[in-house]
Amino acid sequence: MYQKIKPPEEGEKIEYRDGKFIVPDNPIIPFFKGDGIGSDVVPAAIKVLDTAAELIGKTIVWFEIYAGEEAYRIYGTHLPEDTLNAIKEYRVALKGPLTTPVGGGYRSLNVTLRQTLDLYANVRPIYYLKGIPTPVKNPERINFVIFREATEDVYAGIEWPKGSKEALKLIEILEKEFGAKIRRDSGIGIKPISEFATKRLVRMAIRYAIENKRRSVTLVHKGNIMKYTEGAFRDWGYEVAKQEFSDRCITEEELGEKTPDGKIVVKDRIADNMFQQIMLRSEEYDVIVLPNLNGDYLSETAAALVGGVGIAPGSNIGDGIAVFEPVHGSAPKYAGLNKVNPTAQILSGAMMFEYLGWKKASEMIKKAVVMTIEEGTVTYDLHRQIGGKLVGTKEFAEAVIENLRSL
Repeated sequence: MYQKIKPPEEGEKIEYRDGKFIVPDNPIIPFFKGDGIGSDVVPAAIKVLDTAAELIGKTIVWFEIYAGEEAYRIYGTHLPEDTLNAIKEYRVALKGPLTTPVGGGYRSLNVTLRQTLDLYANVRPIYYLKGIPTPVKNPERINFVIFREATEDVYAGIEWPKGSKEALKLIEILEKEFGAKIRRDSGIGIKPISEFATKRLVRMAIRYAIENKRRSVTLVHKGNIMKYTEGAFRDWGYEVAKQEFSDRCITEEELGEKTPDGKIVVKDRIADNMFQQIMLRSEEYDVIVLPNLNGDYLSETAAALVGGVGIAPGSNIGDGIAVFEPVHGSAPKYAGLNKVNPTAQILSGAMMFEYLGWKKASEMIKKAVVMTIEEGTVTYDLHRQIGGKLVGTKEFAEAVIENLRSL
């Protein structure tokens, strides 16, 4: 099945039955370092994860796979079949950052990974870590989870450059058949948003809200302008809530002065307004669901509210398959310098543990990270803001491990 990698002989596979993961005490988990600083932050995070697993009587059997420039050196392609097959077989994986060229070069590997494996939900928890400098007065009020659709919208990759025969042909069709006026020097892109993809995302978000005792689910869209794509996203989201979760959900329009016990409020907001809502009234939002592009914008902004993408965890989740990753980029100029902050990679691993049902280990990791920062043991990015003891990537991870063992 594999060309240039060999699965570990020890450990057991994670299984998926009846919509649930069956996780052994010694799961095999594929990982790749990716590009740039991935070679620094991924090994550091793995040491922390190994310690947390050990403390709850578990063991991770890591299976190294490859993507990005290292994969290109080994396979001659940036995203080999070996890597995709390993993630499919073992179901849960940890990844480092991948470089995406701007303007030219190869297509985004992150987008390709999501679409090829049908990882349709980009899930990002946004919460405050005590001790992190932020641009808002009350960051402790911020605690919501973003569900961003990850396979459609403008990220579907259906576009053609200015002057290409495809772009000119499409402009001609739109003008002749539909009366649309488009300048001939335009690049053309198509924005598909489907009922199927929207409903499965909203379904996952509502289930998450129920399982984690969240109070509301907010559908965010630009439906006042794009009525048949983003407006439809809103309508289809409400349909899921009303038709599939009527016993657990109530819409904002139906709501009286008080939310009934056990009910989740489903509401919607226009995308541009939502940007100020998460800053001014963040405590009113629990689970936020968006199409791909708006989800990209909002999740980056939300991460800034609690200290930036350097500490923000993330994941890409499908049905019975998930890949966990930091939100930040590959920052190649810092690669191999033992300098950057591994917190986002560590917390992505903590999120993976929560997903596996190892919630105690996940909470322990979060506490240990906060303890380390509050003690003033920090990497350069935080040191230049709050001072303290300046350490490198490895040393920060070692400090987190020490605090883990003290819990």
